[in-house]
Amino acid sequence: MSNLGNETEKIEFKKSTGELKEGVISIAAILTKHGIGDLYFGVKNNGDVVGQEITDKTTREISQAISNHIKPAIYPDIDIEEYDGKEIVHVSFKGNKAPYLAYNIPRIRVADEDKVLDQDTYNDMLRERDASKSWELQVSDYTIDDVIDEDFKTYLRRAKDAERITFESEEPLIVLNKLELLAEDEYHLLNAGAVLFCNSSLNDVQMAKFATDVKATFTDIRRFDKGSIIGMSKVCEQYIIDAMDWKADIIGLKRVETPEIPVAAIREAIINSYGHRLYDNYQCNEIDVFKDRIEIHTTGGFPVGHTPEEFLDGNKKAIRRNKLITGVLYYSNDMETFATGLKRIKDLCDEAGCKVVFRTEKDDFVVAFYRNLREKWNTKDSADEIDNKQVSGNTTKKLPRNYQETTKKKSEIIKDILRDNPSMSISDVAKMIGLTPDGVRYHIDKMKKAGEIQRVGGDRGGTWKVL
Repeated sequence: MSNLGNETEKIEFKKSTGELKEGVISIAAILTKHGIGDLYFGVKNNGDVVGQEITDKTTREISQAISNHIKPAIYPDIDIEEYDGKEIVHVSFKGNKAPYLAYNIPRIRVADEDKVLDQDTYNDMLRERDASKSWELQVSDYTIDDVIDEDFKTYLRRAKDAERITFESEEPLIVLNKLELLAEDEYHLLNAGAVLFCNSSLNDVQMAKFATDVKATFTDIRRFDKGSIIGMSKVCEQYIIDAMDWKADIIGLKRVETPEIPVAAIREAIINSYGHRLYDNYQCNEIDVFKDRIEIHTTGGFPVGHTPEEFLDGNKKAIRRNKLITGVLYYSNDMETFATGLKRIKDLCDEAGCKVVFRTEKDDFVVAFYRNLREKWNTKDSADEIDNKQVSGNTTKKLPRNYQETTKKKSEIIKDILRDNPSMSISDVAKMIGLTPDGVRYHIDKMKKAGEIQRVGGDRGGTWKVL
């Protein structure tokens, strides 16, 4: 009779697949301890080969039991071997994601026994695994040469304005190293750095406008397959800003525009959609503009076991899917680290009278901004028309009234403002029309190139000239 030797911490024998469950437990225990091992069916505990009946279903049943009951998943090799005319099943396996669970219980190998892993050790191993295998910390194919200069400078300017980055250097190599976004070779970026500052295909987004309140007929659809978080967040924000209605009022001698959805709330939702998205599921973020609402979808869903309502009072401990990415965005004042994002969105919308709903789906988390302010504006405008009528004899005269303008291009609005206020700063223009300073700069740069506007004098003390 053939004998395969003794059981060890890496080798387990089972007399037959009638002990399949016990065999699966042994695999998990060996993987947790050693990361590699062998299991034999048809062999007694002392190593004697007794063989077993093997049908077409045997290896399939073993494979399914391992697939269904060992987590994280492994993909073992299952072979049929023959000794002295007796067939046995040899399962060889390996994995590097310890600790492993069998039937939802963590196990570890001690000598030739499979023990239940104690909770403290299990938690310690989980933390070690997550720290060493975090997607953010893996080295990407992108290098320091792939950093988008404009997006990097935009980020650094905001971080220094927020006084959360205080060192003087503006060299990408030094800054990214201080932000811990570079690999050990100080040339390749970690995945976190790549999605933040490079033309990464993982930052894809699909944006569409629909003719009704459902996804039936779209009037515009755009897809951006790559970009940086810094750049893509501006693209998404501008798409929504251009799609929204704006109410323009003349207050005194100034023109004040009000968006139907607070721009700051939109900005918060967009940057959170990139900061908290799941990056390795090969799905894209999505922006949907309907007649009655605008939705921002974050791929990866909401943290399991939690609901958005838990975070609306601002007292919930932060749950960060991408700790490094959100930490870097904290320095630029784009994100906070105290789980207050949803509360800020809700507070901004409540103040403006805009309805917002947070919705969890199987694979997405959705922030839905409802476009209910337009109805209030129309009701108010109708009342204003009545109030502004003066009757003299048989003549009815309508006085000048606040007006709503939703179709005028942002560039034309900016030119109107600068024509009347040549010394106005970009920040003041941004506050007046509800754009970001970067958004105003974008339009001004386009108008400069087109010869429609020019700057007379320097940044300080100069004036604008509309041509």
